[in-house]
Amino acid sequence: MKVIEKSVKAVDHMIAYTHIAVGAKTVCFMFSGIGYNYDKPLLYYATMEMLQNTIDVVHVHYMYDKKMLKKPFDVKSKMMMRDIQPVIDDVLVGHTYEHCMFLGKSIGTIPITADLIKKEAFRNSKIILLTPLITYDNLFTNLLESKHQGLFVIGDRDRFFDSERVEQLRRTNLHIEVIHDADHSLDVGVDTFDTASSITALAKVMELIRSTIQNGQG
Repeated sequence: MKVIEKSVKAVDHMIAYTHIAVGAKTVCFMFSGIGYNYDKPLLYYATMEMLQNTIDVVHVHYMYDKKMLKKPFDVKSKMMMRDIQPVIDDVLVGHTYEHCMFLGKSIGTIPITADLIKKEAFRNSKIILLTPLITYDNLFTNLLESKHQGLFVIGDRDRFFDSERVEQLRRTNLHIEVIHDADHSLDVGVDTFDTASSITALAKVMELIRSTIQNGQG
């Protein structure tokens, strides 16, 4: 395994990324949430699942604050793609991958749904969306119209949860998983922490990720 720490030029600043390579034919680009970085459980263990299944991983280290959430959807998407696209370009120009996958947590699902799934180069790429912001109309509509295969996981106590929209998304090619009593971090127990149930939920998500990536990598 080789770990490459690198920075590339974005529009007006440098953006860092970590490329964890195991010599795979598939690469998964990961996009974190605000305050939910790659050392947090969902992304840490998702990374382990990828590597265990011989998929290279790229962590994009952008930094945004909560003020960003108040910006219009299109503005958020463009801001994020200005950071993400240079990383994708740099990785793909230097490595010969047969397939790309995209995994996003929270705001990290914005560039996937707003831009990446619309690109011809990624029309067959699988997507993994952890706690996506489906209360955003643009994000929801783009997902509803998408033909991409992949995984969608959200808790029914997540502030971005919408039961009607989740039911509509079951018509897509995504596997939809709702974690009962889970919040935006997919931790179970809103009023009191339920450690055992939270760990069980985490294990379930990892099992679903494993199933998604083993069912034909792409």
